[in-house]
Parts: sequence; structure tokens; C-alpha cells
Amino acid sequence: MLTQFILAPNPGPMSLDGTNSYVLRGPGQSAVVVVDPGPQDETHLAALAGVGPVDLILVTHRHADHTAGSARLHQLTGAPVRAVDSAHCHGGGEVLVHGEVIHAAGLEIAVLATPGHTSDSACFHLPADGPDGAVLTGDTILGRGTTVLDFPDGTLGDYLASLDLLEALGPAWVLPAHGPVLASLESAARGYRSHREERLGQIRTALDRLGRDATVGEVADAVYAGVGPSVRRAAELSVAAQLTYLRGGGEGRAVPPGR
Repeated sequence: MLTQFILAPNPGPMSLDGTNSYVLRGPGQSAVVVVDPGPQDETHLAALAGVGPVDLILVTHRHADHTAGSARLHQLTGAPVRAVDSAHCHGGGEVLVHGEVIHAAGLEIAVLATPGHTSDSACFHLPADGPDGAVLTGDTILGRGTTVLDFPDGTLGDYLASLDLLEALGPAWVLPAHGPVLASLESAARGYRSHREERLGQIRTALDRLGRDATVGEVADAVYAGVGPSVRRAAELSVAAQLTYLRGGGEGRAVPPGR
């Protein structure tokens, strides 16, 4: 493979074992591309800076467990930082554009806009990494568990479209920002879509019982009754995104009833 990762020391309910900060390097190359520097942890950032000359730093989306260390890694290496959101670009790094192909460290890296987890989420496709390629999926697809939709910034309509885009890439390796590598992007994306459809069915059933104007909290109590307090907010965000999707005719951006 053309990739390795260095695990950041930030485990937690939402980050699983921690953030996988990826190091990408083409065959015979000394220079690297770093994806998702992770938290502002000096030991972790020094390890990333020490893997070789860093040509470029990419981030998959705005959340701090991916971006907090990016400005500091730019200081350590001089490499520009690129992201979909200009607020997370540093050192002259340009905003990422869907469909562009980045040439760096002996690699071709295709940028895929995959909103849903957040509006600025992106994935990075390495078509030459193995027989079927590999895709760095950020938080759009995780190595285990399911992804939170950071509503209202992230919406279910966008997320389902992003899953369809990723599924079409076939059996590429999945290189997630949290959790282990998965063997097939096609299978993972299909499984994620099935999970969302199952949740939508559960929410429809809850609304039939509670009433069509049930609040986010009431629906979360019914559908996510077993979740602990550490992930309760994440459950409510997902419920809000799904209620808005259902009440907005599938577009995912209508304003839901109050909580």
C-alpha cells in the first residue's frame, strides 16, 4: 500500500481509538502527503513531521480532531494545508475542489466532495493504491460503528448522495479516520445506506406512535433508548437530521419542529 497511519492520542466515544493521521508516499519517494494531522499534540505532530519531507497537508473536514494540529504541522514542515473550508487552509493552501486531481509525493489523489457528516467533508481517492485503489474516507465511513450527521451543517440528503458516490467506486480499500481499514468501499457504503434506511423506518414507526410533531428528544428516547449519556447528543443530532429529511420531502434541509 501507498499509505500508513500514525494513531493520534485522542481516544474517545466519538473518535474511537483516536484519529488515524495518514502518511501517503508514492513508490521510491521520500516526500509525503499527510492527511488529517489530528489534535494539537506536539509528540504526535513531531512524529508526522519526521516521516520525511512533507509536501502537502490535507484535511477531510473541519472537526478539531482532524484539524487542530494542522496549522502547527504547517509551521513544523512548511507544507501548505488544503481543505474544503477556507478557514482550515494555511500557508497558501487552496480550497479543495470536487473532481480535481492532486499531484504530490509521486501520487495522484482525486478529491471527492462527500458532504453529510459535515457540509465540508471530503474523501481522497488513490486509484493506484492496490488492484482496486483505496479511499481515505475521513468520518464519512468509519472503520467500525456509524457516522454522526452534524446537523444542521450535515444533512441526510447530502449523506445518502455521498454514499452512492462512494459505492460506485467499487471494492476499493476503505482508509477511515477512525477505526480499522475495511476491505471494500462498495460493501461498506451499501451497509451504511442500509443502516440509515433501517433507522428511518424506526423513526417513522416512532412518529406513528408519538405523533407527527414529536420532538427530537422524544424520538431519540424511543429510537435510541439504550445509548449512554456520552453519545446522547450524537444520537439527537442524527434524529434531527432524519426528521428533517422525512419532513422536508427527502431534501434534508427543511427546518424541523422545535425540540
